Amino acid sequence: MENEVKNNSIYDQVVDQIKELIFERSIKKGDKLPTERALAEQLKVSRTSVREALRALEIIGLIESRQGAGNYIKSDFQGGLFQPLSTMFILNEGKTRDIMEFREMLEIQMVTLAAERAVEQDIRELREILKELKESDEEWESTWLDKQFHYKIAMASDNILIINILQVLSQLIDEFIMDARKSIFEAEHTWSNLIIHHERILKAIENKDVDGAYKAMKAHFDLIREHFKEL
Repeated sequence: MENEVKNNSIYDQVVDQIKELIFERSIKKGDKLPTERALAEQLKVSRTSVREALRALEIIGLIESRQGAGNYIKSDFQGGLFQPLSTMFILNEGKTRDIMEFREMLEIQMVTLAAERAVEQDIRELREILKELKESDEEWESTWLDKQFHYKIAMASDNILIINILQVLSQLIDEFIMDARKSIFEAEHTWSNLIIHHERILKAIENKDVDGAYKAMKAHFDLIREHFKEL
């Protein structure tokens, strides 16, 4: 038992020290990690402890192992939060309301930042997405374009945490409340109103109207909430 505790302690120390290298900016995303042997010598632990620590970091999505090439800090973390967050959501018996309330809070802040920070390229892309959305008559395509519109607003907010968390929330919506999203696109009157809301959101971003962007996104979520009967 004492030996098991000791091994766990060494393993935790290795994980903490690798994280510390990241926090100190000694290694950054996309960088190759030293070999297991080099890490073991540097951290003064066994290669087994290093191997276990690297495996744990791979599971949580911090590093990736490339066959024959070694271990690397991941370059793309988008979606990396989905598994732990979705598991937590299930274990804690999360409700649709929880997802929607958090998404509304996040997106209202997101759109106000976008109204301040969006550049012309962002606005051009939002215009193109909205044009395609208005012309679409396929449910799957409309769903995809709607997600792209909101994701592009997140990109325009220029906040990496908002971008990553919004993507995870979108995955949670797809996983747990797809039927509710489908009902929105099937309701013709609601769909027409959603297009109007998207137009108002875009206009506010174009005009750098922070207050207008806030109100337009709030109205957008007020309409969406009508389709979630349990709220």
